[in-house]
Amino acid sequence: ANQSMKAPASCLSIASLAFASAMIVVLTTHSTVAHEPSMSLLSSPVSRVGQMQRTSLPLSRTVRKPRSRCFANQPASSHDNLGRRQTMKGAGMLPVGLTLAQLLDFPNTQQAKASLLTAQQPVSDARELLRDSLPITNKPIRRIQKEIFTKITEAVRVPNVKMSEVQSAVSESQKVLAKDKPAIIKDVVGDAAKKDASATLAQIELKLNEFQEIIDKKDKQEIPIKQQEILSLVERIENDMIPSFPFKVPAEYASGPLLMGRAAVEMQVTCKSSSVTKGGKMKIVLDGYNAPVTAGNFLDLVKRKFYDGMPVQRADGFVVQSGDPGNKQTGFIDPNTKELRTVPLEIMVKGDKTPIYDATLDDVGRYKEVPNLPFNAFGTLAMARAEFEPNSASSQFFFLLKESELTPSGTNVLDGRYGVFGYITEGKELLKEVKQGDTIDYIKVISGSDNCKNCINENAVAAASEDVTVA
Repeated sequence: ANQSMKAPASCLSIASLAFASAMIVVLTTHSTVAHEPSMSLLSSPVSRVGQMQRTSLPLSRTVRKPRSRCFANQPASSHDNLGRRQTMKGAGMLPVGLTLAQLLDFPNTQQAKASLLTAQQPVSDARELLRDSLPITNKPIRRIQKEIFTKITEAVRVPNVKMSEVQSAVSESQKVLAKDKPAIIKDVVGDAAKKDASATLAQIELKLNEFQEIIDKKDKQEIPIKQQEILSLVERIENDMIPSFPFKVPAEYASGPLLMGRAAVEMQVTCKSSSVTKGGKMKIVLDGYNAPVTAGNFLDLVKRKFYDGMPVQRADGFVVQSGDPGNKQTGFIDPNTKELRTVPLEIMVKGDKTPIYDATLDDVGRYKEVPNLPFNAFGTLAMARAEFEPNSASSQFFFLLKESELTPSGTNVLDGRYGVFGYITEGKELLKEVKQGDTIDYIKVISGSDNCKNCINENAVAAASEDVTVA
């Protein structure tokens, strides 16, 4: 047996089992039939399976019982294939990144050959995830982005900043600019944008020189500030490299609201029971390049003021969830069809040109692959849905309250199973204070409204409000 993988010497405690069950919680749409509270993450994962199936609440999942009561009695082979997704069968069973034994023994497995940990930690910065998912192929601008983000982020992560790595990132970026500036400008779309890109590259060059002064002074506090300034300029150029919407939405979904690009919305929340704040605002970027149907549906509901005044319906330390209108249906009733409007599960896999629709990555045998929009960042925004119905999402959404510090993209229980369509980019600290029963005062569009195709006209919302029914 691998000496670095030591099984616990004693049997699992109830607390350990509770922790393990909490780690494999899955989001489903909030049922309004019974109006029961969400199941506690510390509830028995087995005792309420029947109730889980009746109410479709956000639930804990059952886990397969180990062969013996003590993991100390497990054979060494039980640790083989660490990180391989296990498809567990039975009611409520889902594939997870680690077996229960491996999850609880994870601190002892970090040096295993098949460990999930990679040389670099997963990207958990929302802005970088959004930059990474842009549909562009220009290598020089991507090289600058990675030098400035990845190298410097790793360098400042340690207690004593690795100035040599910061220096390397700055020097390499300067070399790319000196050599490949024409290649960068070539991929920018439009004469006006090319002119702007040329000026932006000059600003990047200037800020890299300023960065050199920071390195010479060993000013650790200024490093993240200058890093973000440069990345914002890089992002401006990258956005101007997208010639048109990169793919055709399937015909069966093309008539609904579509976000053909990106948009930003502002959410204001009133916190009723927090001792820290009375509330505040968060900025959320919606990504239509990777989830046009899902993001378009949400943006249309924002324009309709559907979420204004709605309570937060779940806040359990794992997610913050809302969007349940609180009547007989669990979502938005289209005033034209008088029927529940739903959207398909929509997941863009890295390297693909179009999203996968109507199925999870497990369903199509691609469970090892990584979505363009992973559940990596605190404040990841996704749609809630019924447990066994991938196309049942309507209006209910959730924010993830975890960062993927240990588990790489594609290996956690949510990636490939739920449709991510955006990230909180500003004000995410507020999310920690949001509790069940707090109020979403409003969500409003602050940019990108014109990218929403087939969405309701905001100017017509007030006049048409009496025709909008939520049954």
